[in-house]
Amino acid sequence: MLISIAQTQIFFLVLTRVMAVIIHIPNLGGQIIPNQIRIALSLVLAAILVPWTNPLGVDAESMALIPFAAAILKEIIIGTLIGYAAILTFATISIAGETMGIGSGFGSDRIFNPAIEASVTPIGQLFIVISTLYFMAINGHHIAIAALQKSLTLIPVDTPLPIFSVDTLMRSTAQHIAIGIQIAFPIFAALLLTDITLGLLSRVAPQVQVYFLGLPIKIGLSLFALGLSLSIFFPYLRDLFTNLGSRMLSMVAF
Repeated sequence: MLISIAQTQIFFLVLTRVMAVIIHIPNLGGQIIPNQIRIALSLVLAAILVPWTNPLGVDAESMALIPFAAAILKEIIIGTLIGYAAILTFATISIAGETMGIGSGFGSDRIFNPAIEASVTPIGQLFIVISTLYFMAINGHHIAIAALQKSLTLIPVDTPLPIFSVDTLMRSTAQHIAIGIQIAFPIFAALLLTDITLGLLSRVAPQVQVYFLGLPIKIGLSLFALGLSLSIFFPYLRDLFTNLGSRMLSMVAF
């Protein structure tokens, strides 16, 4: 069976959207995954998702060079917006871990994470590893692929770029930052009380070396509070990942 020019154009448009999403997913877009694997994964997903593109009559005549270039640009924008939802999800977890790590005294002991191409605290790295394993355990990648497939149905490759709201993007970003702070709040509150206590101790007993006394106390207390906070961490994590698909679509389906 011969493949027409229109079918080739549709495939490349779908491939463009898929690659734009994959590049912006933290665990796939960093240096830790070779480019060859990302390209191969994009090609496989594009081939699978092409039947769900629901084109509105794309043909060789209707997709000349300039319209085709504009369509590619549109797919890059849509894929970036969808991938931004995944970035926000993992950034929420990173915010929680970094807040805990810096407050507990681990701020100076930073580790380079090639997956997000940034240095993180040990607690931040622990949160990223736990969240990545949990994401795969609950088939979060299936949720992301299903959302990508649905986006091709809601916004076919030959339709104009939908008008997206900056307010929606800002609101979603603020909500994820708030969730990250909520996850870190138990440890943050415990460390705040510790700092207040140490401050009072320095007033009552100035001869006590509060800094050297407080650092191991804060580290031990933060690790203890971290163990207790896992009971609220996983419900937040499950909610973030199970609703990832709807948030990915909300970025483009206003």
